[in-house]
Amino acid sequence: MTELSPSANVGDIASTLPGAAEIFRQNGISFCCGGKLSLAEAAAGQGLDVAPLLDALRALEAGAARTAPEETLPLIDHILTRYHATHRTELDWLIPLAEKVEMVHGDHDEAPLGLAEALVALRDELESHMAKEEQVLFPMMRQGGHPMIRHPIGAMRHEHDTTTDLLRGIEHATHGLALPEGACRSWTALYTGLEKFTGDVVAHIHLENTVLFPRFEIAA
Repeated sequence: MTELSPSANVGDIASTLPGAAEIFRQNGISFCCGGKLSLAEAAAGQGLDVAPLLDALRALEAGAARTAPEETLPLIDHILTRYHATHRTELDWLIPLAEKVEMVHGDHDEAPLGLAEALVALRDELESHMAKEEQVLFPMMRQGGHPMIRHPIGAMRHEHDTTTDLLRGIEHATHGLALPEGACRSWTALYTGLEKFTGDVVAHIHLENTVLFPRFEIAA
């Protein structure tokens, strides 16, 4: 998790803190094309005071894991049902919808060109990642851990970074999920679904990186 401060990178915050992306959107801050800026620089660019932004982000950070079960085994079950199953279900309709919008509106200046391809790449990465958790890591955790568990956890953390990079590609292809004026219902539904989906992926990564994994890394 990126440490929250005025010098923190906007793109890193958006891709690691659940809900941060929406706060940035509400304040007109780009975290795809302008994601290399510090929070202070991005706020200044919009004529904003950085302090209220930091307060809002810190409030998100404090509440990020509150909806998840506290005990480890129920937490694993929660990740499987709330995130693994949900990601699969949503990608099944987001990808064909992205293909439709690209095909119908490909000549529009703000068309999300390359979005379907980016979603397919993300689906493939997530499917491989989630299968490893389901078949290897989570069974080890259910048995109480293992002296070597830090190795698969390290691999999962590395793959989380890859997923984060793919999320940035989706943000870029959709111009920050900014709908053009007069967007059709399909385009609107696509971006509404993507906002929820990408937020879920960030929350999923955050929950594992900051809550679940450390419990076993300390014991290993």
